[in-house]
Amino acid sequence: MPPAKKAKILKPDAYDTVKNAHASDGSYKRTESRFKPKVETLELDQSTPGRYHLHVALACPWADGALSVIFLKGLEDYVTHSVTHPTWQRTRPDLEGDVHTGWVYAKEGDKPLSSSAGHGSFDCDGCIPPGGEYQSIRDLYVGVGEMNGPFTTPVLFDKQENKIVSNESTVILRILNDKFNKAAKHPDLNLYPAELEQELQTLNDTVVYPCINNGVYRSGFAKTQGAYDTAVGELFDALDSMEDRLGNARFLGGDSFTWLDLRLFHTLVRFDPVYVVYFKCNKKRIQDYPNLLGFVRDVYSIEPVKRSINMKHIKTHYFTSHPSLNGHSIIPVGSGPDLDVPSGRGEPVKLA
Repeated sequence: MPPAKKAKILKPDAYDTVKNAHASDGSYKRTESRFKPKVETLELDQSTPGRYHLHVALACPWADGALSVIFLKGLEDYVTHSVTHPTWQRTRPDLEGDVHTGWVYAKEGDKPLSSSAGHGSFDCDGCIPPGGEYQSIRDLYVGVGEMNGPFTTPVLFDKQENKIVSNESTVILRILNDKFNKAAKHPDLNLYPAELEQELQTLNDTVVYPCINNGVYRSGFAKTQGAYDTAVGELFDALDSMEDRLGNARFLGGDSFTWLDLRLFHTLVRFDPVYVVYFKCNKKRIQDYPNLLGFVRDVYSIEPVKRSINMKHIKTHYFTSHPSLNGHSIIPVGSGPDLDVPSGRGEPVKLA
């Protein structure tokens, strides 16, 4: 149970993804994660199942990627996880003047939730509460003294010490890959091959993260035409470059499936169902790129990755959580290309 904290009222627009995280030119600026330990010096318990818990929103590509690694490494019996409801809710509905909306918990069979604007009815299928007194991701942060937000997922939490290990997805990926191998069913699976480390990190830092992973958000949350034009231009230049690269290799690092393939996949799998419409990324679809489409189907055929994908949660979250972008929470019918079609890029990958 989290310790009691004095209530802090979050006023209108406080830490609202759409309304508040912008530069003066209208460009979207993502808030940096606060819990970013150095993985190489981190000492974690590998003998106490259930001590560490991953708080996940299946709609969130960053959180979903972390859940994929839990399944890939075979850590689900050691690092437990919970899943939020996809539709953002008021996190302090009884606190007058506090209008913060964010991730909340529910369980299957609970009464469906409406959007924060009161529209729609969205069931609780696939929701897994963490137990205890946490009703929202905000509660989790407040319980360790983080009163201001933003209250993001994923969160890797140490239940024994009642502390956040990390809320930075790239750090969590590396922790799950490196730090629990004594408990993992597949300890030999390494998503960070040493011989590709510098090449992949550079590709992430210069193209994949700024232009694609974050590029869709920079496009969708831009508040001026100029900011949008810059972001969407960089996004499609980057997609063109990835189309070329994946025309010459099965994965971004050649024949080896790595963490960066996972990061790219979790954006691309959401692209046609959500980002084309919702974030105005409609110059081309992923299904218009033969190599990118094959890549998405190839990665999706990896069973532990496929297991982490919940398209219903993905679509429900985006189209019902930001009233300023979709006031009546209407969810479009399309879910993108059929991902179960063979990729045409070789036999399905077996990583363990």
